[in-house]
Amino acid sequence: MEKASNIQQRITSNTASGWLNGLIGVVIFSGSLPATRVAVLEFDPVFLTVARAAIAALLALCLLAFFKEKRPAKEQMLSLIIVALGVVVGFPLLTALALQYVTSAHSIVFIGLLPLATAAFGVLRGGERPRPVFWIFSLLGSALVVGFAITQGLTASPTGDILMLLAILTCGLGYAEGARLSRTLGGWQVISWALVLSLPAMAVLTWFTAPVSFSGISVPAWVSLGYVSIFSMLVGFVFWYRGLAQGGIAAVGQLQLLQPFFGLALAATLLHEQVSVGMLGVTIAVILCVAGAKKCSKP
Repeated sequence: MEKASNIQQRITSNTASGWLNGLIGVVIFSGSLPATRVAVLEFDPVFLTVARAAIAALLALCLLAFFKEKRPAKEQMLSLIIVALGVVVGFPLLTALALQYVTSAHSIVFIGLLPLATAAFGVLRGGERPRPVFWIFSLLGSALVVGFAITQGLTASPTGDILMLLAILTCGLGYAEGARLSRTLGGWQVISWALVLSLPAMAVLTWFTAPVSFSGISVPAWVSLGYVSIFSMLVGFVFWYRGLAQGGIAAVGQLQLLQPFFGLALAATLLHEQVSVGMLGVTIAVILCVAGAKKCSKP
């Protein structure tokens, strides 16, 4: 009986750590779209995508070498390729292209669908089977985020919307596949090896897509490039994949519902933009949905 109690305590502790790591990852990711929006105004979207991946890959290579990590097994390579195509190339490129047509605020509509995509791929690829009521909380939370975004007076662009929808699907797949692989390979190792795997192609493309001159690039654009390269592309995933692996892909993935509101909070803090009472109300409602999804995530 005592042994069973100790096992249960370890499981509970591991789940709590998963939610904490996932929350840290979401906070880091919250600045990604605003930073991308700033950077894409002065950098070509393709260059921005490959440059951020190349920079992050070089840092990841240093980490792997410093900790003398073993190379992934052959059977893990396909999953790493899926992760690389989903979160290293697919999501950054598609969002950078989309943000040429839509504002970062408009993208909130689609970020609100990311938890559903992650949960769905978690079922398909991760073998998770959350209870039916979990999907009710997930759908309700997504509807709240999407509804809030629509009330902000967003303008539509079919091209931008299609690109964002494709970005969400590829990102959801990359999140779920990376979390599944993290159980055996480790959280930070997954994103690091995925980045290193893409480094040769990213380095070559960075060279060929680089602007003729960098003299006209502003400081905010350089800072944004640095943020999406170091934090969005590497540091955030260290926490995120570990959180998904510890607490469950479908369950911890619901924390993404808070990402738009963290982004708005950052805008209010750094840019002194006004935070409405409606935003606070919706945020509280979404937090309750996340709490409900967490409670009902286990079959």
